[in-house]
Amino acid sequence: MSDQTNLDFKIVLLGDSSVGKSSLVLRLCKNKFSENLEPTIGGSCVIQNIEIDESEVKLKIWDTAGQERFHSLTPLYYRGAKGALIIYDITNFGSFERAKDWIFELRENGEQDSKIILVGNKIDLEAKAVVKDVTAQKFADKNGLSFFETSAKTGEGVNQVFFALAQMLLGKNDNTFEKQNSQTEHSTNFNQENNDNSLVSQKVNLKSNKAKKKGGCC
Repeated sequence: MSDQTNLDFKIVLLGDSSVGKSSLVLRLCKNKFSENLEPTIGGSCVIQNIEIDESEVKLKIWDTAGQERFHSLTPLYYRGAKGALIIYDITNFGSFERAKDWIFELRENGEQDSKIILVGNKIDLEAKAVVKDVTAQKFADKNGLSFFETSAKTGEGVNQVFFALAQMLLGKNDNTFEKQNSQTEHSTNFNQENNDNSLVSQKVNLKSNKAKKKGGCC
């Protein structure tokens, strides 16, 4: 790759316990899903490389604990974070209400120019959804956020949301995202013999291929 630009950004995943933050990271990094992930204690960091055009973006992804007893630690992870995914569970309205608090807290304690995406996870459980996409979209529009829905279980929308955040961090506004049936390339180079659910650093090549975001602002 010629004239490649190398950039790295710290991003944080915020949201209540059990909304699927760790599962989204596991899906991105290892293209796997587990029903038996242990809750995150404090915070954990995974480094993920994403190739966009002539730029290789290194995302330092901080997965934070959602339990109230660890809440006092969370602001520590805001420092230096250039981007954030605020995640809620579409089957849990309380987690959506709390997402508003996470956004406020991030804006109060984090970087002033931090890029934020609101993420409704568990769309594989759409029949049980209590937070409708139109409700979340209105909230995102009102607060100047991009909005995506994902399923860590099926993988739907996961690559796209991280790709979108990387594009925002690069100052690009690609309006060619598609929520479903994208042909995004997920190149995995982790050890295939490693069958545990630990997260490892790897390189993922993500291409837009006319994938569409739900909407919102960058």
